[in-house]
Amino acid sequence: MSVTITRRVALMTPFLAMTGLLGSHVLAKDSDKGIAARLKKLEKRSGGRLGVAVLNTATGQLAGNRLDERFAMCSTFKALAVAFTLSRVDRGQEQLDRRIFFKEGDLVTPFKATKPHLADGMTIEQLCEAALIVSDSTAANLLLASFGGPAALTDYLRSLGDPVTRLDRIELDLNIVKPGEIHDTTSPRAMVATLQKIILGDALSPPSRTKLTNWMIASTDAAAQRLRVGLPNGWRIANKPGTWNGISTNDIGVIFPPGRDPIVVAAYLGAAPGSIKDQEAILAEVARIVAEEI
Repeated sequence: MSVTITRRVALMTPFLAMTGLLGSHVLAKDSDKGIAARLKKLEKRSGGRLGVAVLNTATGQLAGNRLDERFAMCSTFKALAVAFTLSRVDRGQEQLDRRIFFKEGDLVTPFKATKPHLADGMTIEQLCEAALIVSDSTAANLLLASFGGPAALTDYLRSLGDPVTRLDRIELDLNIVKPGEIHDTTSPRAMVATLQKIILGDALSPPSRTKLTNWMIASTDAAAQRLRVGLPNGWRIANKPGTWNGISTNDIGVIFPPGRDPIVVAAYLGAAPGSIKDQEAILAEVARIVAEEI
């Protein structure tokens, strides 16, 4: 598993080098109102609660729907957990080659990458890959344990200037968030600001930033069915989805349009009727709106 993942990631490096050379692209039209209006219509069509933030990094314009409302993060938190792990590596507080051993009782679904390593354990780097590329929840829990748990991750987010996003529990409990509860939640506005800092800003060293971005670009399964599927050919996205039992269907990421500056998106869909495919189609439409309006 880790060998396959690493090969896939290695193929992304030239792409990231290219995007680092991109110049500024000025917004061709005043799209913030268009995006907001179209998202509101899309929410009505979904039958659920749709929270979206879209940040055009070329202009600093932010648009969206329910920007400051709270939504359950579900597995989108894994991007933040990996970022914190990499920041600790940058500061000499962690080593990517440190091996973590675990037992069968530690496994929580999905454990596609971790279960084959019950005998030999996995390195911190392998756990980061597994948490992002195949959304392995056991790997995410092991990373949380490596740096002090959910509260430590929340403290890291506060240090980045994020006053909203919080993690209170581990997998799988963190996915269960009832209406009005704030534990294990974020807002679309807060998430795009944090994503910008960890993927495009200086919160991480350039090598760590490249690793994080590559792993998210290489993500599989649900990551390919949401924002990514709604983008035009040639547009790339480093994204991390999150899902819980038909109640929450989410996706966050940084979009890299060819020859233009990145666009940061956070999309959270809650309490929508229909199948998971129906819900994923709503998130794909979010990406189409972004591509058409920016």
